[in-house]
Amino acid sequence: MSPEECLYTKEHEWIYVENNVATIGISEYAAGELGDIVYLELPEADSSVSQMDPIGTIEAVKTVADLYSPVSGQVIEVNEDIVSNPEAVSKDPYENGWFIKIKLSDPGELDVLFSYEEYRDYLGEQEAEKHEEDDMMEEEDE
Repeated sequence: MSPEECLYTKEHEWIYVENNVATIGISEYAAGELGDIVYLELPEADSSVSQMDPIGTIEAVKTVADLYSPVSGQVIEVNEDIVSNPEAVSKDPYENGWFIKIKLSDPGELDVLFSYEEYRDYLGEQEAEKHEEDDMMEEEDE
């Protein structure tokens, strides 16, 4: 799968759906912002999750962040390889760095997620806001 085939949240999770099963991870942008990922806490297989509820945490050298489920459903698989080797997320967030697979309970929830193009636009807006804030802080320092 490629980034262009995924849907995205504002929290930078990606989701790829095939046959009513959603594979979920974090975007390359998020992985880059986090830096070196050292620990992951993910939900157990067979647990139920709700759209945009916290489903775990990702710990990096720089920070700790919550992970959110882009959709509701039943966790059917957890990528145990990245639990024991979390740096794989940074190296390959889309292929080997996925977190969990969920059997969708409401495919209609996909309608509120960003397409790849919308997500790229959103990232551009976020970067513009970040630069604006940086400029304001520099002016205050003068």
